[in-house]
Amino acid sequence: MTVLFCTVPRGNLLVGWRLLRSDGVENMRRLNMKPSKHKKNGKTGSFDAQAFLDTTGVARKVADFRRGEPIYSQGEAADSVMYVQKGGVKFSVVNGSGKEAVVAMFGPSDFFGEGCMAGQTIRMGTATAVTPTTLLVIEKKELLRVLHAEHELSDHFISYMLARNIRVEEDLIDQLFNSSERRLARTLLLLARYGKQDQPDRILPKVSQETLASMVGTTRSRVNFFMNKFRKLGFIEYNGKIKVNKSLLTVVLHE
Repeated sequence: MTVLFCTVPRGNLLVGWRLLRSDGVENMRRLNMKPSKHKKNGKTGSFDAQAFLDTTGVARKVADFRRGEPIYSQGEAADSVMYVQKGGVKFSVVNGSGKEAVVAMFGPSDFFGEGCMAGQTIRMGTATAVTPTTLLVIEKKELLRVLHAEHELSDHFISYMLARNIRVEEDLIDQLFNSSERRLARTLLLLARYGKQDQPDRILPKVSQETLASMVGTTRSRVNFFMNKFRKLGFIEYNGKIKVNKSLLTVVLHE
């Protein structure tokens, strides 16, 4: 499948789109989406970080957290990297006046806390479990040793970090140029992990409208308005838990 990246003028802005050949997948995909890899012997031909960490003798500990329990706090010493086995994690930052912003959400197969690998000595934000969560906690020195010794894990980790960097750039563009409605739609699709696996998690981990508002950069009342609109249009099913339907992509792809 040929993947092209182009910029299309929209007024005074340039909007990036990934265009894919129309053979059963989406004609256009936003949100850093990738086609699934071919399967061999019934297994997806992608690197399985969990299996690797379980079988190569990497020194790490398993830690369980209850919903709402802090994993680490802003300002603490940064000396380990976390890998999410199950559950969900909210990463937030508080400024000097006490205002909190939710910067990212992590789910199964995600790494976080990797800033210590680049020289950060303290945590730049607070990580909190949003559902019952199980993590692998890998000390910085141990991960550095394994990355030097095991090239397959090193390649996977570098690819993951580069993808995260692209995501941060896309988040910035999203905040600068897109409406709060489109930002909310994109956030819901990202939380549902569209583009990260063959079968997205259509039912989101429990996330409040206040958290969504913080991630989107708008008010709770605006989030509530758009959530009701998405529900009426059939883009989501919202009854305590949020179920994201594929049709929500239309809000992101079209004005």
